Amino acid sequence: MPANVYECMFLLDTNKVAGDVPAAALQLKQILERNNAEILASRPWDERRLAYPIKGNKKGLFYLTYFKAEGKELKNIEHDLQLAELVLRHLVLYVDPKLVDIMLQLARDEHALALQSVHEPEGGDGTGEGGPRGDDRGPRRPRRGEEDKD
Repeated sequence: MPANVYECMFLLDTNKVAGDVPAAALQLKQILERNNAEILASRPWDERRLAYPIKGNKKGLFYLTYFKAEGKELKNIEHDLQLAELVLRHLVLYVDPKLVDIMLQLARDEHALALQSVHEPEGGDGTGEGGPRGDDRGPRRPRRGEEDKD
């Protein structure tokens, strides 16, 4: 049976990580490898304040991992992740084979996080998205006295 590629976003307990991200990454790697998964790419994604407390935590570290495994192994991986005190939540998604190369390329790029904060210059990027001002606020409402008069 051929192995599939999966993307997993972990939400890690920042108190358990305690600034030692490599040790946390090793713990995740051991869980995956114990269940016959091959890690293709992994890196911290973002640390942020959570919208609501999860298991008493107000902050969490999001950690992104791509791995290759047979589908039958997922049940055991999910079970082990639920038992890991480090992991508050996790989400495993199947990656379509056509997208694997580009997803791995982005995951391995340490500058990919910086792309989130890049804004288009005034006027947008020519794709028609973002309205005439180059942002995502939508069209501007006319000011008082500017309304179309028929």
